[in-house]
Amino acid sequence: MARIQGEREHEAPKVVRFVHDETYSGAAKVAVFQYLTVAVFVFLLAGYWDLQVRNEGLYNTKALQNQIKSLPMPAPRGRILDRDGRVIVDNHASYRLVLSRESLRDDHIVPIAEGLNLDVGEFQTRVRRFEHRPSYFTIPVKEELTESELAFVESHRSELMFPEMELIKSQFRLYPKDGFASHLIGYVGEISDAELNSPEWASHNPGDLIGKTGVERYYNESLTGIDGQRQVRVDNRMNTREVLGVKPPVSGKDLKLTIDLDLQIVAEMAMEGKKGAVVAIAPATGEVLAFVSTPGYDPNLFLGRSKSADVKALFDDPSRPLFNRAVQSQLAPGSTFKPIVALAALETGAIDEHTTFNCPGGATFYGHYYKCHAKRGHGTIDLHRAIAQSCDVYFYNVGKIIGIDTIAKYAQMVGYGRKTGIDMPGEKEGVVPSTAWKIRTFREKWFDGETISVAIGQGAVTVTPLQLAFAYSGLVNNGVWMKPHLILDGRPPAVDHTATINPVNLAKVLDGMCAVVNEGGTGASVHMNDIVLCGKTGTAQRASNDFLKTKAGDVNFRDDAWFVGFANRQNPEIVVAALFENGREGPLAAPIVRDVIKAYFDKKNRQKQNGTGQNLAAAVNDMGRSVTAPGARPN
Repeated sequence: MARIQGEREHEAPKVVRFVHDETYSGAAKVAVFQYLTVAVFVFLLAGYWDLQVRNEGLYNTKALQNQIKSLPMPAPRGRILDRDGRVIVDNHASYRLVLSRESLRDDHIVPIAEGLNLDVGEFQTRVRRFEHRPSYFTIPVKEELTESELAFVESHRSELMFPEMELIKSQFRLYPKDGFASHLIGYVGEISDAELNSPEWASHNPGDLIGKTGVERYYNESLTGIDGQRQVRVDNRMNTREVLGVKPPVSGKDLKLTIDLDLQIVAEMAMEGKKGAVVAIAPATGEVLAFVSTPGYDPNLFLGRSKSADVKALFDDPSRPLFNRAVQSQLAPGSTFKPIVALAALETGAIDEHTTFNCPGGATFYGHYYKCHAKRGHGTIDLHRAIAQSCDVYFYNVGKIIGIDTIAKYAQMVGYGRKTGIDMPGEKEGVVPSTAWKIRTFREKWFDGETISVAIGQGAVTVTPLQLAFAYSGLVNNGVWMKPHLILDGRPPAVDHTATINPVNLAKVLDGMCAVVNEGGTGASVHMNDIVLCGKTGTAQRASNDFLKTKAGDVNFRDDAWFVGFANRQNPEIVVAALFENGREGPLAAPIVRDVIKAYFDKKNRQKQNGTGQNLAAAVNDMGRSVTAPGARPN
């Protein structure tokens, strides 16, 4: 009994301590809860202070942004007109879809892409392009939406679904059908990453539409307007409830070309089904009246509804429809080069108009036999007849006498071997060979035998169709070369360069070119009774004879056909150069030039009679659609 009582006495303090610890623990929890409550209250009070006092304006603005949308108003691009004010390129209204980055959610990207039939990977790449741009940049998604696409957007752009989708009413390019004037006009497209990083496009942003080729690119800044802005109040379904303010867009400037739409149509018709180019120039001003490169392409394929497969097909097409042959084809000019060689020989006194050579059908120079295109030869022949009949042997001899550097000097004088400076991107320089050029390019000396080929426009010499038209524009303009240009902007024409040429010698060369057409020469098939057409045919090989033997039957290695013509003989008003790739013989290019020149003078006569030049149907009917093969000899 005493032992039990002692144990109870011994355990009593433990009970007291337990009760004491429990009481202390409860009080601590109450204290922690009180402190936590105070902290939460202070936090809420601080947030209230920040929201209602310190940053009231900021949060008011953010709240308003949930109701107010600022939408861009794209400016219409300037139209492109011909010299008479007729519209070549216009605009039409449609819708563009953009994404607001402030509302964009990553999990919306895939369903939006699927709803608009977009490639998900490409769409994700497009979105990533804007990651480091300011949030106010919208992301362009698709242009010229179809009715089904518009229905998808309208039914899904509520606040509860895809509020980032915004519809923008815009003006889009409307290009001529069937690739008409495609290389002249060019096309617009979305700016690429490479272009964004170039100094030329430093002022542009991702998603901008810019000119990619042709005058669309060269005059992009003039054609591009200034975008406007429209602020609207929307409801929770993104429907516009009120227009709060509008800053209207400023349209781009219309562009009036030097191109005559009538001549352009005739030139395009004459080149139908052919590869090549046509360039027509007014020699007194340098105005380009027609500019054709075939085959062309449909610029509309690069617009909003285009399919990547269609665009890829253009790049893969072996006929190279995207290649601008008028300024980029660098090919041997063939016999169109002979008048330049003749002028060089006359100006240096190496020959005169009475100098003759015998042509038995070929001749040997430096141990190699060179043929003339006339197998039976031309017999004893002088300068005038040599130009008219395009005698190769005559010009072999002339080239041997004057040498390559003299030929190069006069070729450069007329504008070969350098860009003309036309307002068109992508122009090429061509090649004028010389002793210095050979050393600089190949680290080799020039061999005299190489001059023989160059004297008839073969060998290393190459020109573009534009250069050919430009060269003869200066010659018929008495040694004054006007800068070729495509825009009528009210400014006086600019002189590119001048040269002092003996007018007597120049007349002998030009008279020889008139004999080509009007005295039974190689261009006799395009003789016209009412128009004095003068010109020069040219047939140019694409490779050496030995190489061509291995390519027998391959149409891509057939000779190129050239013709350059002007009219009339006195005070010429128009110069036209035509390239017919793989056309076999120079005379086959002559009807192309004839058709364009005839259209020019027919229109001029109608303007005198009727006071108008709008009768395009008459011009087309006069020309017809066929360019028949003449029976004249080649070269």
